[in-house]
Amino acid sequence: MKDGPDISLIASLIGDPARANMLTALMSGKALTATELAAEAGVTPQTASTHLARLEQGGLLRFRKQGRHKYATLASADVAQLLEMLMGIAAQAGHTRSRTGPRNQALREARVCYNHLAGTRGTQIFDHLIGRGLLIEQGDDLSLSLSLTPPGQQFMRDFGIDLAALDRGRSPLCRACLDWSERRSHLAGSLGRALLSRIEDLGWARRDRDTRIVSFTPMGQRSFDALFG
Repeated sequence: MKDGPDISLIASLIGDPARANMLTALMSGKALTATELAAEAGVTPQTASTHLARLEQGGLLRFRKQGRHKYATLASADVAQLLEMLMGIAAQAGHTRSRTGPRNQALREARVCYNHLAGTRGTQIFDHLIGRGLLIEQGDDLSLSLSLTPPGQQFMRDFGIDLAALDRGRSPLCRACLDWSERRSHLAGSLGRALLSRIEDLGWARRDRDTRIVSFTPMGQRSFDALFG
């Protein structure tokens, strides 16, 4: 018997098609009921309850109770990052479940990855911040970390981001998340979440809660490109 973490358990939980569909649906960051997840997975509510119990026991999701209802969410941002990476591997290997169409292209352009912006627009933010020296990468591939430079901190404040409030939170400020469609990094962490919220508050874009697509208005596209290059 080998020592160390048992990745086969996690792989088996994600590997079931019904459970994979449930987890993917939760990538929107929205809490869903067992009935809603059953519809996403195409299974009966009873079967969905069994799958959800296994996912909870495996540490991939958690439940929140509100009134008479229980809502499922992904257990953490780490789970979302794992799913995003698996999507990238699947896409690179050609394992897709439908033909490429307008919805697929919209997802590649801009989408929600748990609670931050992904797709072409997400990597555009990351590349701009790195290119201007507002965000720097430190360490090596095994222990890579990101941090805002003083000009980067001022850039965020000017954009209306309350960095002091983010620093008081428990989540890391900056994290790199491998984008499944771009195969490059986009920005996660509490700063990534705050940037998406600010973009929505300004009316530049809105998220589709059913598909994860983030749709930019024409004005929003121009403003986004003017700020992020």
